[in-house]
Amino acid sequence: MYDTTSVINSLLLDDLFSGYQEVLGEDYDAYRNHCLRVFNFCCALARKREVDLDKIAVAVFFHDLGIWTEKSFDYLPASQLLARSYLEKNGKGDWQSEIEAMIGEHHKLTRYKEHPEWLVELFRKADWIDMTGGLLRFRLKDDFVTDVLEAFPNAGFHRKLVQLAVERFKSHPFSPLPMMKL
Repeated sequence: MYDTTSVINSLLLDDLFSGYQEVLGEDYDAYRNHCLRVFNFCCALARKREVDLDKIAVAVFFHDLGIWTEKSFDYLPASQLLARSYLEKNGKGDWQSEIEAMIGEHHKLTRYKEHPEWLVELFRKADWIDMTGGLLRFRLKDDFVTDVLEAFPNAGFHRKLVQLAVERFKSHPFSPLPMMKL
């Protein structure tokens, strides 16, 4: 079980990021820190369950990656495809449905109910904690959320998302946030 009293890193996340520095470019630190914050929040939310931290790490790494690989704000399908390819190459095909749901539903505004035994809802909450700068906490301790936010500074991640949203709105005014779901 995950210790919710301290912030942790993930060796698997470090390994995954090592192959994407060039793709992420100047956004490397911003995306890496976002992923580490979401990883910590998701692990903490899952504290009462035995979970595979590598499963969370894979979902976290790929969840927004399509923004950079496809240079698109309509990135969820690309992110899911990248995750699927990774899972198949690494003998984790049995994780595919859950990981794709974690990626595909992480911007859902309402609770994910289809497979309550999966990590999808916890992952969705973890991303919302980060996206709100800790305003939403889903019962995580204030000190823990603050420690995670301080350990992995924003480094311009949210500013980048605002820039992408503005650009998307200019070209697709009737679909400015294609990743959002009810």
